[in-house]
Amino acid sequence: MSIEASSSIRFSALLLAGASLLAPIAALAEEAPAPADDILVTAQRANQTQVSGNGSLGALGDKAAEDIPFNLRAYNEALILNQQPDSLGEVLENDPTIRTTLGFGIAGEVFVIRGFELASDDVGFDGLYGITPRQLVAPELFSSVQVINGASAFLNGAAPGGSGIGGSVNLLPKKAERDMIRATVGYTSDSHFSGALDVARRFGPNGEWGVRVNGSARRGDIAIDNEFHSSYVLGGTVDYDSGPLRAMLNVNYQRLRQSNWRPKVGIVDVIPRVPKADANYSQPWSKIQTEDFFGTLSLEYDLADNAMIYAKVGARDGKEDQVTAGISVTDPVTGAATGSGSYVPRTDNNESATTGLRVKLNGGGVSHEINMGVSASWQVNRNAFDSLAGYATNLYDTPVVARPPSAAVFGNVDDPFPMSRTRVASVFASDTVGFWEDRILITGGLRLQQIKTTSYSYADGAKASGYNKDAITPVVGVVIKPVEGLSLYGNRIEGLIPGSTAAVTANINGIDFPVTNGGQVLAPVKSVQYEVGGKLAMGRFNAGLAVFQIDKPNTFYRPDADNAGFYEFGNYGQQRNRGVEFTLDGEPVDGLRVIGGVTYTDAELRRTDGGVDQGNNAAGVPDWLANANVEWDLPFLPALTLTGRVVYTGKQAVDRANTLELNDWTRFDLGARYVALLGDSTPLTLRFNVDNVANKRYWASAFAVFGTQLLQGSPRTFKASASIEF
Repeated sequence: MSIEASSSIRFSALLLAGASLLAPIAALAEEAPAPADDILVTAQRANQTQVSGNGSLGALGDKAAEDIPFNLRAYNEALILNQQPDSLGEVLENDPTIRTTLGFGIAGEVFVIRGFELASDDVGFDGLYGITPRQLVAPELFSSVQVINGASAFLNGAAPGGSGIGGSVNLLPKKAERDMIRATVGYTSDSHFSGALDVARRFGPNGEWGVRVNGSARRGDIAIDNEFHSSYVLGGTVDYDSGPLRAMLNVNYQRLRQSNWRPKVGIVDVIPRVPKADANYSQPWSKIQTEDFFGTLSLEYDLADNAMIYAKVGARDGKEDQVTAGISVTDPVTGAATGSGSYVPRTDNNESATTGLRVKLNGGGVSHEINMGVSASWQVNRNAFDSLAGYATNLYDTPVVARPPSAAVFGNVDDPFPMSRTRVASVFASDTVGFWEDRILITGGLRLQQIKTTSYSYADGAKASGYNKDAITPVVGVVIKPVEGLSLYGNRIEGLIPGSTAAVTANINGIDFPVTNGGQVLAPVKSVQYEVGGKLAMGRFNAGLAVFQIDKPNTFYRPDADNAGFYEFGNYGQQRNRGVEFTLDGEPVDGLRVIGGVTYTDAELRRTDGGVDQGNNAAGVPDWLANANVEWDLPFLPALTLTGRVVYTGKQAVDRANTLELNDWTRFDLGARYVALLGDSTPLTLRFNVDNVANKRYWASAFAVFGTQLLQGSPRTFKASASIEF
């Protein structure tokens, strides 16, 4: 460890200890005069974890919850600050419609929404694709995490990475909403320390200029045995808002490292017993290092009171260096297993842009909101692949082995050349017609999209395959508001994703098989969603109910009947997911806040190849999900808030044949935060959380693209932080 890093840890620990020692002194502020009480109340209110149904609908613009014919939720900045999440997946643990797993052989997160994957590659940033860092995202840079359940090919365009059929996630950058200086130090067990500084200022005669600079540093071992994480991020936003012009420039830097990270577990015919909650069956030489520069520039100009033009551009340059250490169990009783590994260097150069016109018209008792525009994204991926030799290991008693030698190399690992280029361009137009003083809103829209992809040979970088395809993705949405506070809606919308690229080898139940059409890019995949639902706003709480059906062609690897020992990759059959989502948030009584919900999903395999597994449940899709987050401001000690969270995940099929099934599991989290004053006007917030209080060991997810793989749930984790705001 460097001297600089060691000093940083000692400094963070000293600040945290100092803040803890000051807490008893600050508690004396309870007898302060009314202004001090007002400061405490304001600080406590700013710390409230909240979820909103308002948000951005891409081509349709920013909308209020009651006017949206979709299921949308946005989690606020206070939630991120209070919960100290290590990754975006930990933020989305609060959502009752989402579960998080990992991709195959990587530390990158995959979000399962309505039973379909959303890869971290396809998480949007400020409405643009390809700008968010790949695989791992540090949450500290963002003011809001927005979730739209369901297909969104019209709203945001096709996700270039080939996922997002079941829903989308959009991250919003921080900007200066008010003057603030906030310093935060934190600790996460086992020995992970952090420090952050967040500064915001508004300038000008009318506060038209805003500047916000936000940075944080985290490093140390987390609760999983010997798993090391570090994160260094810095973000800055300059915005201008005056008269008809609004503009914002946001730039960010993120550098992350994980080493000895716990991977998914490949299995064959039996689900092995779950290892100790903090067990680590990886290897010390496994690591992923990422470095990303990314940002956006956006402009809006009001041509008139009812007409606006806008434009937004974004870019990201990313670099990855990854060595994996996988494990596939061969004996579920003893835990004997085969280890696998690979070295993958990669760089990404992405750009994205959109521009459009929005006009609102009224006449004859009918309103119109017309949207039209164009968008495009360009992505270039350079990578190489060095497959390491296999080795013997064990799930329950993992030996430390030397990094295996290279077994096969694909591409140039010293200077990777382009392996894929993707361009997604589209033209869109929509009209939302309002009747009965906008108590009935009917939206119709079309987006013409062109997807062009090119893949290249690992051997010499020569063009291997590609396509240039067009597709029209329509949307129809209806909102009816019969009475104040009640909004009923329905939609038909399609999903569109570029075709997936066949891997050179497919790891099936721990064994690598060659793929007949390795490197081939499949044609674009379209899905169709039907949804009806309702939203109820009663002042003290908001509730939502959605019923949906999504049909999507199924993509997987199957044995090649014409080439023994080979697999082939393609769209075989269909997966139909039907479900019901119920969400709830609000403050039923003063000081008691609730965020939660329940989801039921029936994911069925249909039209399968040769009728094999016809009617079975799709693997890795739990039947039931439920969440409940509770915050309680104690009435007899107003400065103290108790928090609790329950996360429930129902049974899920492990394989397509449905011969294996994961048990349901429930996790309990507890916490508290205390707001006090330092001096007469400086609020201090102390937080303490325990995730997985019972240290429960469980298989959390069976969602996988390759073979049959399980992800173990995180162990008991202690978190503490202190924030001082000036």
